[in-house]
Amino acid sequence: MNTPSTPRARTVRCPQCGKESVWNAANPYRPFCSARCKQIDLGAWASGQYRVPAAPSDSEPEAPGNADSLA
Repeated sequence: MNTPSTPRARTVRCPQCGKESVWNAANPYRPFCSARCKQIDLGAWASGQYRVPAAPSDSEPEAPGNADSLA
Protein backbone atom coordinates (compact mmCIF):
# COMPACT_ATOMS: atom_id res chain seq x y z
CA MET A 1 0.00 0.00 0.00
CA ASN A 2 1.52 3.25 -1.11
CA THR A 3 0.35 6.41 0.55
CA PRO A 4 0.95 9.70 -1.19
CA SER A 5 3.75 11.54 0.48
CA THR A 6 3.14 15.11 1.50
CA PRO A 7 5.53 17.51 -0.19
CA ARG A 8 8.21 18.79 2.11
CA ALA A 9 8.47 22.53 2.50
CA ARG A 10 11.51 23.84 0.65
CA THR A 11 14.05 25.50 2.91
CA VAL A 12 16.78 27.92 1.92
CA ARG A 13 19.49 29.69 3.87
CA CYS A 14 18.75 33.30 4.77
CA PRO A 15 21.19 35.43 2.73
CA GLN A 16 21.72 37.71 5.71
CA CYS A 17 22.18 35.48 8.76
CA GLY A 18 22.42 31.98 7.24
CA LYS A 19 19.55 30.54 9.29
CA GLU A 20 17.20 28.05 7.59
CA SER A 21 14.14 29.77 6.14
CA VAL A 22 10.99 28.21 4.68
CA TRP A 23 10.36 29.17 1.05
CA ASN A 24 6.58 29.33 0.69
CA ALA A 25 3.71 31.80 0.73
CA ALA A 26 3.52 31.62 4.54
CA ASN A 27 6.89 33.43 4.77
CA PRO A 28 6.36 36.99 3.50
CA TYR A 29 10.07 37.79 3.97
CA ARG A 30 11.44 35.04 1.70
CA PRO A 31 14.26 34.45 0.97
CA PHE A 32 15.01 36.08 4.32
CA CYS A 33 14.03 34.53 7.64
CA SER A 34 12.62 37.70 9.19
CA ALA A 35 11.73 41.35 8.63
CA ARG A 36 14.94 42.30 10.44
CA CYS A 37 17.19 40.43 7.99
CA LYS A 38 15.26 41.87 5.05
CA GLN A 39 15.73 45.44 6.38
CA ILE A 40 19.45 44.91 7.03
CA ASP A 41 19.89 43.77 3.43
CA LEU A 42 17.89 46.73 2.09
CA GLY A 43 20.04 49.11 4.14
CA ALA A 44 23.21 47.58 2.71
CA TRP A 45 21.93 48.16 -0.85
CA ALA A 46 20.86 51.72 -0.03
CA SER A 47 24.25 52.61 1.46
CA GLY A 48 26.16 51.22 -1.54
CA GLN A 49 27.75 48.26 0.23
CA TYR A 50 26.64 45.99 -2.63
CA ARG A 51 27.96 46.97 -6.04
CA VAL A 52 27.90 45.33 -9.42
CA PRO A 53 31.39 45.45 -10.95
CA ALA A 54 31.50 47.01 -14.38
CA ALA A 55 34.19 48.32 -16.67
CA PRO A 56 33.94 52.07 -17.33
CA SER A 57 32.58 52.90 -20.75
CA ASP A 58 34.28 55.30 -23.17
CA SER A 59 31.43 57.79 -22.81
CA GLU A 60 31.88 58.16 -19.02
CA PRO A 61 34.18 61.01 -17.95
CA GLU A 62 37.39 60.06 -16.17
CA ALA A 63 37.69 60.73 -12.47
CA PRO A 64 39.31 64.11 -11.65
CA GLY A 65 43.01 63.89 -10.88
CA ASN A 66 43.67 61.02 -13.27
CA ALA A 67 46.99 61.73 -14.99
CA ASP A 68 46.00 59.77 -18.10
CA SER A 69 43.11 62.14 -18.84
CA LEU A 70 45.36 65.24 -19.11
CA ALA A 71 46.68 64.33 -22.56
